[in-house]
Amino acid sequence: MDAEPTLSELRDQIDRIDDRLLELLAERVRVALRIGELKNEGGLPVYDPERERSIYLRLCQRAMAPLTPDVVRRVFERIVDETRWAEQRAKR
Repeated sequence: MDAEPTLSELRDQIDRIDDRLLELLAERVRVALRIGELKNEGGLPVYDPERERSIYLRLCQRAMAPLTPDVVRRVFERIVDETRWAEQRAKR
């Protein structure tokens, strides 16, 4: 029978997951910055409320236990807000 993981092993697992999340967030911001460049070249605004609504709707529909759609929306609202801030900062 397999032994239950220790607290230390579970924390190590969380650390590895956090590292992957950080890499993915950095990749997301890099892509968003490129989108921001294209928007700037095309004279489009950084903020696109319809696109943001579609992001939240798609992700909330994909929410899986133990995450609720509300939790998913709050997390991604923060990610999108911070990404928009990075886009605006890059425009300067």
